[in-house]
Amino acid sequence: MQKKVTLLGATGSIGDSALDILCANPDRFAVETLVANQSVKKLAQAAVKTHAKRAVVADESKYQELKDVLAGSGIEVAAGRSAVIAAGADDADVIVSAMVGAAGLEPTMAAVQAGKTVALANKESIVCAGSLVRKAVAQTGATLLPVDSEHNAIFQVFDANAPESIEKVIITASGGPFRTASLEEMRVATPAMALKHPNWSMGQRITIDSATMMNKGLEVIEASHFFPVSVDQLEVLVHPQSIVHGMVQYKDGALLAHMSPPDMRTPISHCLGYPERVEINGARLDLAKLSTLSFEEPDLVRFPGLRLGFAVARMGDMAGTVYNGADEVAVSAFLSGQIGFLDIVATVEETLEHFDSRGLLVKPGSLDDILELDKQVRVVAGEFASQRSSVL
Repeated sequence: MQKKVTLLGATGSIGDSALDILCANPDRFAVETLVANQSVKKLAQAAVKTHAKRAVVADESKYQELKDVLAGSGIEVAAGRSAVIAAGADDADVIVSAMVGAAGLEPTMAAVQAGKTVALANKESIVCAGSLVRKAVAQTGATLLPVDSEHNAIFQVFDANAPESIEKVIITASGGPFRTASLEEMRVATPAMALKHPNWSMGQRITIDSATMMNKGLEVIEASHFFPVSVDQLEVLVHPQSIVHGMVQYKDGALLAHMSPPDMRTPISHCLGYPERVEINGARLDLAKLSTLSFEEPDLVRFPGLRLGFAVARMGDMAGTVYNGADEVAVSAFLSGQIGFLDIVATVEETLEHFDSRGLLVKPGSLDDILELDKQVRVVAGEFASQRSSVL
């Protein structure tokens, strides 16, 4: 029996990997809806290739273009915010939430509130609204599966039936392109340098976040919501080979690790097939050839974004909203040449201090509270980034 799948974020890097799996397994999966932000041509091609029931573009101005491209295909076409949110509550067995940034919040929450199985790649949903998402999961019985390679790895070796037996959870980090760089070298780093990730092929924002290790801060926050452990039980280790993606240390001394090649199709296929496995045509580990796997503690002086992430994980959803939104703004400013590489985390920290000092990081009552704060954060972070750009 085919599983019906809706893919939110069909034209991004996660979307590409998910589509590869869906196209390779037409007997196991049927595509209900594909959603993209603006990439009409790529969305239409994917919809035709997968025989999707409908295609949705978030940008309403692209509606007619999408309709024209898909004319005669029999594929339904929709556009705009309401259509994207509706896609989250589709008549599908699995909703893959892979939209980039806070834009994925509403459709992800719609999927959870509809009691769906949600394969979550949009980490912002849980970073910004973790307590609300968990509450909705408890109310509706939705199933939340982590797509991030680290959280998916931990999910597979975490004994959910006996969380009290767990001593700590270890998230691994590649260290990014500046793992051994000095602060001075990072100060003059260009976007081209920061986008040269040694192991993974990812979108621009997450690649820059890997270079600053802000992504690990986001993952610490995410892990604090995904797994029933305290922030004090979370640890990050730098693992340059990106083979071990996550580990769980048990109280009896056993350390369980999940290993796989650095290929996002592995965690995506796990979520799509769960609880069964889906075969993918990819590289297999040859431990004899690998020979050495190394681990080291992260340098919180050179990578303060990770230190900040642990602090935010203890502060709650609104702090997560500030951390994420300010980072999106700062990364965009860096990529456009407005600020320097080290200014990214500095901008995030300034923005967080701004809202914290004003007592604005109270517990959210609803998703609207988070969305409103996110708007304010982007304005304030933009102002701080502009101030920094003036001294470049």
